[in-house]
Amino acid sequence: MVTAGYNHIWDCCCDHGLLGAALLARQAAPRIHFVDIVPELMHQLENKLERFYPENSRSHCQWQVHCTDVTALPLGQFNGKHLVIIAGVGGDLMTELVKTIYQQNPRADIDFLLCPVHHQFTLRAQLIEFGFSLKTEALTAENHRFYEILLVSTTQDHYLKINPIGNFIWQSTTPEQAKIAADYLKKTLDHYQRVQLSRHAEVQHIIDAYSAVIT
Repeated sequence: MVTAGYNHIWDCCCDHGLLGAALLARQAAPRIHFVDIVPELMHQLENKLERFYPENSRSHCQWQVHCTDVTALPLGQFNGKHLVIIAGVGGDLMTELVKTIYQQNPRADIDFLLCPVHHQFTLRAQLIEFGFSLKTEALTAENHRFYEILLVSTTQDHYLKINPIGNFIWQSTTPEQAKIAADYLKKTLDHYQRVQLSRHAEVQHIIDAYSAVIT
């Protein structure tokens, strides 16, 4: 989903920087930013980047390490189009991160590539409230876990409306993808039905929405 056209890509909560390094290796943007709040991790990562991508070989794709909270991304210091990638955190936290970044940079040209580990419905609802638009989305499975991946834009020009439960993720062209979608739908429905029974939570509208999905 990371296509050409971005001036800056921000690999947030980057941990060991594997995703950002892969983007750096294929020169996905003029500058790749690695962001995490753990000083030791970022020091180790910077040493590795200096070893494998030294200054004298960075003519086409630069990198920069930021030891900071994701809510403090210095987007305003850099001109151009930004792709902010956030993966591996829950939907509630991801919602707060996206909200803060968006509100602090209202005029910036930002796309978000998001992969929450849970609370996808909550995240989608907030993205809809922000007025974001959908560029594309996908569903994948790894190690018996399912992941929704959403590429959204802060603008609505030429893009699609975000669906609260997803649209493209339920469409498949192979038997393998159809099984992933069916298994994910069952797991999601089971989850919300358990929530409804154990916590008496008001989630019937969510159950109804997922029950209407045809994979």
